[in-house]
Amino acid sequence: MLMGKKPDQLIQSIDRAFDILELLVEKGSSMGVTEISERTKLHKSTVYRLLATLRYRGYVKKDNHEKYKIGFKLFELGSSVINNIDLRSDAKPFLRELMNISEETVHLGVLDDNQVVYIDKVESENTIRMYSKIGRRNHASSTSLGKVILAYSDREVVDKVIREEGLKKLTENTITDEEQFKKHLAKVRSQGYAIDNEEQEYGIRCIAGPIFDHTGEVIAAFSISGPTMRMTKEKVESLKPVIKEYSKKISESFGCNGFC
Repeated sequence: MLMGKKPDQLIQSIDRAFDILELLVEKGSSMGVTEISERTKLHKSTVYRLLATLRYRGYVKKDNHEKYKIGFKLFELGSSVINNIDLRSDAKPFLRELMNISEETVHLGVLDDNQVVYIDKVESENTIRMYSKIGRRNHASSTSLGKVILAYSDREVVDKVIREEGLKKLTENTITDEEQFKKHLAKVRSQGYAIDNEEQEYGIRCIAGPIFDHTGEVIAAFSISGPTMRMTKEKVESLKPVIKEYSKKISESFGCNGFC
């Protein structure tokens, strides 16, 4: 996934290799050279050379049908990054408590290159579960996680997200007007939580709270998410004080005293 404007100084072969890796991750299954070539608009000979290099380094591997899929090296690198984030381990006990209280899936996310990245989750044990993956990216402007982080971020951060990522219309409920969106963020900041009322995806409703560090800066957010058949507007209403309570608790664990 591209991160904003492409810089002038790029090593083309590395850029193309990442195109292939990201395509394989997005596809989630094995792909042949011809399909990769067509999807990336790269010549087959170029795809062959890049795949050979990636395979040698362990980032891709061949299956029994001579097709390519993601290798374990990529997982190893990703896991190493995530495991070194203290935020994730320190917030985990609170996420579990929130899951037990709400009986819904709880996510932990950060803002990265204008998008929200899920860095952890505690899944509910309900039969109907919401689909999400650690490492997945979503639009900051249409998710409760993203909106609550942006609400407490500097104006320059908000402007950058709007300028580079845009306010994309994903459902009929998505806010796409810049002025309206900024007014919405002001409301989120004043109330201490953000709600995604089927703005990112139909049938899913979420409520999120901010996490602050010892300097009072917003560093992440957590959300409670579930299908609208369970996450009714009444249930979301009942979770508002819970979100505010845990925003304070988690932030205090990171040294945020007095500001929250």
